[in-house]
Formats: sequence, structure tokens, C-alpha cells
Amino acid sequence: MTTNFDIKLKRSNKIFHQGENLTGVISFDCKNESRHEGIALTVEGLVKMQYSSKNVGIIDAFYNSVKPVPLINYSVEIAKGGYLPAGKTDIAFELPLRPKTNKTLYETYHGVFITIQYLLRCEVKRSMLNKDLSKCVEFMIETERKDTEPVTSETRPTSFTITPESLQNVKDKRKVPSFRVKGTLSNTICKLTDPFTGELVIEECEIPIRSIELQLVRVETCGCAEGYARDATEIQNIQIGDGDICRGVPIPIYMIFPRLFSCPTLITSNFKIEFEVNVIVIFEDNHLITENFPIKLVRF
Repeated sequence: MTTNFDIKLKRSNKIFHQGENLTGVISFDCKNESRHEGIALTVEGLVKMQYSSKNVGIIDAFYNSVKPVPLINYSVEIAKGGYLPAGKTDIAFELPLRPKTNKTLYETYHGVFITIQYLLRCEVKRSMLNKDLSKCVEFMIETERKDTEPVTSETRPTSFTITPESLQNVKDKRKVPSFRVKGTLSNTICKLTDPFTGELVIEECEIPIRSIELQLVRVETCGCAEGYARDATEIQNIQIGDGDICRGVPIPIYMIFPRLFSCPTLITSNFKIEFEVNVIVIFEDNHLITENFPIKLVRF
């Protein structure tokens, strides 16, 4: 007997919010009448943490103290043992998205060392002679503004100037070519639904420029009482200028925050997810200069 089934969520974008109901249908397609011993749905949400190889020495000291953080986890039987008729059968479901006690459903996020993921799993139990059937689908959680919270409208423009004198971690600044880069970032408190904007001007540079790039970086911190592991990794890199840029001409900065790989800045007792932007100027000889800007991401 062949039984195929799929989980179809009511919302095509698979986005839900804490306190709502996770709704959809389980669609079965059976060539013949099929016996089963029960159909169950499991809702699971976890914060998973892992560590980079450079932190292995630290992990040896407190590895057993750091475990995945469960946010939501429960199962519901939606059908008792019986038969699925030949043909197509839909079973509707509606499951509350309520977190475990003293927990919050953080926004879905896929990072390198931290992942916040929500899964809906359907299991069809069958007799001992037949293997149980299982299907899993990921759904997204987004934070939802409460009526008591003001909409974030505060702007914090940041002006910057990069010169050889402003560079850090340079032993001999006399070997650095003469240059002057000025710019402005429109906001360092950024809505995830809005683009990151600003402008940059190459006022002077004594050697040719090969490229100007904008880099979005995630800074993930995993930790516990005994120690912390902090790692910064690139999310995306966008070229905003190619070749030897004309001096004195404003270059627009425009970047969209990618879904799943970015989320509202999050600081908890177990982990932190923060974000930074790097403005990078690459010279023709492949030497580069970088200016770093911490930013705060918010949903509203």
C-alpha cells in the first residue's frame, strides 16, 4: 500500500506570531485503503548553539553546561487508529503558538553558530510490519508589535571620516597612502523591513581604487556561567563602487536585510545576536581599509 502525504500551512509565506494559531491541513493521497495506528502533530521551537573550531579550547571547559534552549514543544493526536480511505483526504489542524513557561518565541533566525528554528512534524504510526511515516515543515515566527509599544521612528544618522590617521591596528601609518573618505549612514537603528541607506564620497586618494564594498556582519555570542564564545561572520557583501571612483562624487549606500539571516538584535542570558556594517575600500594593489559600524535591528 502506498500512502503519500504533505503538510500545507494556511499562510503561503509561513509567517506566524506568538499567541496566534498555527493552521493548515494534512493532505493524504492513498492508492488503496490504508491502516494506521494514529496520526500526531508535534510543534517544536529551539535555539540551537554550536561553536567554531577556534573556540574548542574554551568549549572543553563548559561544553556540557550549554544546551539547546527549548521555546515551545508539545504534541497533539489529531486522529486515532483507523483507516485512511483510497484517494485524497484532508485533515485540518489548528495549534496554539504558546511558548513554554517563562519563555518567549524569538524571531526565526538562521545563523552560523546560533539558529532559532520552528518545526511542525506529522507522524503517521503504522503496524510493526510497516515503517512509520513522518513529514516535517518549517514555519517562521516574527515578533509582533504590542499596542503599548511605540513605533520606532527615531533616526540616528552617523557621519564618518576615514583617513590614515583614523585607522586602527596599523603599525606604520607612514606606509599608508594618503586618502580621505567621508560619508553618512542614514540610521544605525534600522527597521528590518526598510533598506539600509546612506552615502559615501572619496574626497581624495593618491592611488587608484579597485572597489568599494558594503559588508553586513552577524556577531553571535554563545555562553553560560563559565564562559563565552563570540564570533563575527559575514552575511552578505555588496559592491557599491567599481573601479577608480571619481573623486568628490557621492556614492549611494543601499542594502536590503536578508530574510532568515537577519533578525531583531537579541540579547539574552544564554546568547546574543548582534549586527555590524563594514564600509570597505579596496585599493588597486589589493590593500584595503575598513570602517566598522555597530547597528541595531528592530522589527518596528
